[in-house]
Amino acid sequence: MSTLAQYRRRAPFYDLELAPFEPLRRSAIASLELRPGQRVLDLGCGTGLSLAGLLQQVGPRGHVIAIEQCPEMLERARQRVAAHGWRNVSLLAAGVAEAPLSGRCDAALFHFTHDILQQPQALQHVAAHLKPGAALAATGLVWAPPWAVLSNLFVLGAALHSMASLAGLDRPWAGLLELAGELDLRYHCLGAVYQATGRMP
Repeated sequence: MSTLAQYRRRAPFYDLELAPFEPLRRSAIASLELRPGQRVLDLGCGTGLSLAGLLQQVGPRGHVIAIEQCPEMLERARQRVAAHGWRNVSLLAAGVAEAPLSGRCDAALFHFTHDILQQPQALQHVAAHLKPGAALAATGLVWAPPWAVLSNLFVLGAALHSMASLAGLDRPWAGLLELAGELDLRYHCLGAVYQATGRMP
């Protein structure tokens, strides 16, 4: 089953699946240190779970550009936006590498978007639309140390459920590191989940 097919199937219960990781989402959003009026990219936005937190930071004069290629996921994000009456959210139906972006943003969030982080073309496209010094935050699965067998069993199961490939799980932030030059790394869930933060040069 392709990754897109997996996400189309998961859309109805995706919010429940990610509920245990909401504290990590909030931490990643906070690490961006957004200010009112800023513009932020939400890459692989899924059903729009990060939108409320991002909008709270950038305020009514800020803007969130959210990108998602799965139609079922994006439809749920649209419903979320409509239900809250958010007028400063742009939802783009596209892969990140092909997304029709314009201008430059102040920050970018990659929350559990392993496949996007493994695509150099997608990362270069994002980088081209970020201001110098723009904040970066990424979270996701990572192989724990070899002795952490239970953690790695969790990572394996979750990865097979949500990723195109297991490639890059040893250093899933490597592409982002090339862009930023330096990242602050923290580990959660007994080493099975990481949080990386940094800034564009």
